[in-house]
Amino acid sequence: MPKAKSTIQVRNKRASFDYEFIETYEAGIVLVGTEIKSLRAGKASLQDAFCYFSNGELYVKGMNIATYFWGSWNSHEPARDRKLLLTKRELRHLAQAVKQKGLTIVAVKLYIADNGYAKLHIALARGKKEYDKRQAIKEKDARREMERS
Repeated sequence: MPKAKSTIQVRNKRASFDYEFIETYEAGIVLVGTEIKSLRAGKASLQDAFCYFSNGELYVKGMNIATYFWGSWNSHEPARDRKLLLTKRELRHLAQAVKQKGLTIVAVKLYIADNGYAKLHIALARGKKEYDKRQAIKEKDARREMERS
């Protein structure tokens, strides 16, 4: 019997406003204990989440997964750094890209895949300037006006 389609998606809405996405990747996350149960309950936040390299491995920092309500003394730490799972080729490419000035890796979306694993969409991004943000707002407003008429 196939598993039900997952509706759990945690988005970082601020990331698309603050950053221009260059490339996106889908990464697995190493979770412990009650983190997956808390994720399935939708108790996670990607606000201010970004990725960094340590010893050739990619970690996400600033991602908050709330403690599981029914968990016991062996519950997880909510704001710990979590390791991301990517291929060696993708890791090498991202490590080279981050060395360039102005590029960073931000967490965009967190969800539970059809196979039951937690996945994190990350993006290689360049920060937007203030005038870029204003331009994006103008384009969005113009698009809304076109759809109305």
